[in-house]
Amino acid sequence: MADWVAELQRTWPGKLELDCPMARHCTLRVGGLARVLAAPASIEELALLLQLLGSLEVPWHVIGRGSNLLVPDTGYAGVIILLSRNFAAISPRAAKGGGVASVRVAAGCGLMKLVNWCLSQSLSGLEFAAGIPGSVGGAVAMNAGAWGEEIAGRIEAVTLMDRKGRLATKAGRELAFSYRRLDLAGQVVVEAEFSLVPGCREEMEARCRDLLARRKEKQPQGLPSAGSFFKNPAAGPAAGKLIEEAGLKGRQIGGALISPKHANFLVNAGGATASDFLQLMGLVQAAVEKRSGIRLEPEVRILTVPVA
Repeated sequence: MADWVAELQRTWPGKLELDCPMARHCTLRVGGLARVLAAPASIEELALLLQLLGSLEVPWHVIGRGSNLLVPDTGYAGVIILLSRNFAAISPRAAKGGGVASVRVAAGCGLMKLVNWCLSQSLSGLEFAAGIPGSVGGAVAMNAGAWGEEIAGRIEAVTLMDRKGRLATKAGRELAFSYRRLDLAGQVVVEAEFSLVPGCREEMEARCRDLLARRKEKQPQGLPSAGSFFKNPAAGPAAGKLIEEAGLKGRQIGGALISPKHANFLVNAGGATASDFLQLMGLVQAAVEKRSGIRLEPEVRILTVPVA
């Protein structure tokens, strides 16, 4: 056992799991062992954990539901920090002028859980997120979006924790959002505050049903995936269109398959490994670049080395 693992077990009071199979925590259902998986039960435990990992010089990475994550078969030599049910609170705040309501949400809350809560409260603004997998923290960090809207458009403020366990809250206008990215500068999303508006529940539910039906019609169902695997280029056709035009729909390496239904979905057709997905990703990038001159960038976060 590495010395830092023993020290972490001795000094951190939270729940630890050693040599954790990351396939259990990624929606692609692939990935090697994380040396340690830590599941803090509170803000205080998270702060202490980051302080300890800093002093021990141990790399770490934060996950929620693992919907945009690919861990290599060789695993991750540091600590995976899981923010889940202990970081899932939804706290409405007093309505502000102009009919705008503010809702504070912890990072581990499922994004679909938040959408359903907003429907129950007739608070509109996040219907576009219906069907997007993952947690609120991941959605903020990735600036998740669909149907021409993005999470950044509804962010009022985000509470971040730095590597020393210190909290700071930044207004949405102070944050460096870009396409499928928020520049976190090594900080962790702990909580997000959303600006919403009162809406008609029946109309909101109808829109969510419509968007979910459109997702079901266009996207593969029933097989593990990470959602859209590649980012859409800044200009030109969408990634799925470029992959389809390269004749790659249905191409398969091992258990990793380019969905015949939507070419920007790489799915686990059964028994896939992380290596299968990485090889298929490389094939797609090379073929698309050769045909169109565009180098597709993965939307999925790939932990190729244990960086903090």
